Amino acid sequence: MRSIGDRRQRGEVRAPAMTEQKVAVVTGASSGIGAATARRLADEGFEVVLTARRTERIEALAKEIEGRGGTARAVTLDVTDRAAVDAFAAGVGRVDVLVNNAGGAVGAETVEHGDPADWRAMYEVNVLGVLHVTQALLPALRATGDGTVLVLSSTAALAAYEGGGGYVAAKHAAHTIAATLRLELCGEPIRVIEIAPGMVKSEGFAITRFRGDEEKAAAVYAGVAEPLTSEDVADTVAWAVTRPSHVNIDLLVVRPRAQAANHKVHRG
Repeated sequence: MRSIGDRRQRGEVRAPAMTEQKVAVVTGASSGIGAATARRLADEGFEVVLTARRTERIEALAKEIEGRGGTARAVTLDVTDRAAVDAFAAGVGRVDVLVNNAGGAVGAETVEHGDPADWRAMYEVNVLGVLHVTQALLPALRATGDGTVLVLSSTAALAAYEGGGGYVAAKHAAHTIAATLRLELCGEPIRVIEIAPGMVKSEGFAITRFRGDEEKAAAVYAGVAEPLTSEDVADTVAWAVTRPSHVNIDLLVVRPRAQAANHKVHRG
């Protein structure tokens, strides 16, 4: 009887095919939830494509991930620039998971006194940014036969609160994109997941919202023993995208135990 080695040499037995590494694109990966998510997905075995406007930050993060034994690429990208997004999509190659994380809040004024420029800026990144990147990468996601689009929204996408009008409006729109896309892609091999975090003490979010006022930013978390961390949200994202292919986490709301609703927070 000939050995398997002999038969393989004759072409009668094929060696097992190598499984190609899955690729996850994370927008807004230069800090906070985006950076934590990139690290977590790399730990799960994904090649992570880090995108953000701050080149030095994502390049440093890519080196960090590779130093831990992971695989990462850093690509400078402004998600509000459609031409840049299209160019990115043309060169990125395989994409199995898209994490639409880029976003943010600016200002805490009432609707009456809100600056339309702030509202426009929030809409551009939180809504049109999601639209641009998702549209551009859907062909690549579809081509894998098992793609996942994940939208990082917020509990602001589900309930309004005073002083949050512009951000609430933008996140409601992002929530609607996810819900509508899920309906439109039903029957195709692409999952659409939405993760809506509550109070997260992440790098820079509150500082940006209050235009660099550290005192106002700190007051958001005053007395809250354990708000969510970026790593908590990243862990939730990783869990959602690594479920079996037939399992779709349509909408997952994650809050700290101290927060029962946007307006109900226990402060010690």
